[in-house]
Amino acid sequence: MGRYLGASCRLCRREGMKLFLKGEKCFTPKCPVEKRSFPPGQHGQLRVKLSDYGIQLREKQKVKRIYGTLERQFRRYFTVALKKKGVTGQMLLEQLERRLDNVLYRVGFAKSRTEGRQMVRHRSITVNGRRVDIPSFTVKVGDVVQVAPGSEAVAARFKQSLESTKDRPLPAWIEVNQEQLKCVIQRMPQKDDIGLPIQEQLIVELYSK
Repeated sequence: MGRYLGASCRLCRREGMKLFLKGEKCFTPKCPVEKRSFPPGQHGQLRVKLSDYGIQLREKQKVKRIYGTLERQFRRYFTVALKKKGVTGQMLLEQLERRLDNVLYRVGFAKSRTEGRQMVRHRSITVNGRRVDIPSFTVKVGDVVQVAPGSEAVAARFKQSLESTKDRPLPAWIEVNQEQLKCVIQRMPQKDDIGLPIQEQLIVELYSK
């Protein structure tokens, strides 16, 4: 599957908020969103009033970029959410939050979701004792996510990430054991666990047209 290879900070500026795509840089004054809080490009500082469709589209693009998915995959997540019992928007966010690369980011094993995706691709993570190399792997309640046994260099990298993210609040839906470099999924994530201003109903309205 293809992936975005451009400058991550341009995506944050386009959405007008921090999407936390660059790890530690997002928490420093070097963050481009703080320096230039307007969209990139020569027309970025022009004031443009968005239509209802434009507002819905920007919300969808924002969530796609937060979780690092492309349109076809995001559409599949929505289709699955639409068939589940419950509020469609919340079911969509629940699926995205349960991605393995996102779990690694949430518990501090990775500084960003991109780094978490790389760790999974390098087969450095196990789920219930089995190595997983699919970043979009969906964890379930009771799953044990752990750093795979390997070289000291691999373990050192994870510990370095934990040290740099120690001030980041841990998710309430995951139990983390930093000493053993593992975590256990305790419950399904809720919208309040995300901690980002996401209006998922706008995405539902966009796809329902």
